[in-house]
Amino acid sequence: MSKKIFSGVQPSGNLHLGNYLGAIKNFVELQNEKDTECVYCIVDLHAITVNQDPKELKKNIRETLATFIACGLNEKKSIIFNQSSVPAHSEGAWILGCIARMGWLNRMTQFKEKAGKDKEKASVGLYTYPVLMAADILLYDSTHVPVGDDQRQHLELCRDIALRFNNEFQTPNFLKIPESLIQKNFSRIMSLKDGTKKMSKSDPSDLSRINLTDDKDKIINKIKKSKTDTMPMPNEEENLKDRPEVLNLLEIYSSLSNSSIEKSKMEFSGKNFSDFKDKLSSLLVEKIEPISKEIKKLLNEEKHLDAILLGGTEKANKYASIKVKEMKKIIGF
Repeated sequence: MSKKIFSGVQPSGNLHLGNYLGAIKNFVELQNEKDTECVYCIVDLHAITVNQDPKELKKNIRETLATFIACGLNEKKSIIFNQSSVPAHSEGAWILGCIARMGWLNRMTQFKEKAGKDKEKASVGLYTYPVLMAADILLYDSTHVPVGDDQRQHLELCRDIALRFNNEFQTPNFLKIPESLIQKNFSRIMSLKDGTKKMSKSDPSDLSRINLTDDKDKIINKIKKSKTDTMPMPNEEENLKDRPEVLNLLEIYSSLSNSSIEKSKMEFSGKNFSDFKDKLSSLLVEKIEPISKEIKKLLNEEKHLDAILLGGTEKANKYASIKVKEMKKIIGF
């Protein structure tokens, strides 16, 4: 059976190694699978659930696209576009918002985390974000959605909304019920300064992350200064749950070398941390520096980037506008 993949990335700017290993690397692998159609969306409507500087947002949309292309996504193999350019996403979200139930949304833990203590001041968009996400997915008859732990609950909501729509209007299988694609290994890359915290662009220390725009010298310096511990490199049998920083570095090495943690531990067992860090730095430079150079090159080609988005929008519109038209007919418009 052929697969239809949908996934989106917020244009937050300054994408880093965690974004690459946790999502984009997987996107490229899925794109190259046989009998798989991929739709990758820069979710700029989701981005405005919190305040955005308009100039920064426009810049970040292009930078996210440049990062996609530099990492290996191909606009001829995948549909790549920005969400706001396809009106069906907003239309579909309203229709599905009238199908979703307050009780379902009240259970969404991510809203509680992002809104914080004073949720009365959070935007309505932040609250209804999962309904827009459901529209994003369902408009393309997606069969599979790559999700991390933080989005699993939203995908379950998407499935609930699709089932309720199909049952309420007696249209079995009109909205396809998507399955989750969970990346089992290396989906959560941690900070280089604290192995208990996720790598994030919001961390005030630039030394906590490898940015996909970092050059060779920055990469080497950041790995050299990355936190480890006073114990020797682990042996093959050692459980690393109490050594989060060491585990994180080994996971980065394993993901980049397409190896397992066990093999990586075997490779470096008994060696010095300096030897391991040198090898990790070399591998990062080999994989990330070409991406960094390509991003910088593409950012100087705004017309080319805009043309890719325009082409992706035309393809996405064909799918999404037809689906919304059918939804309208079903509900009586």
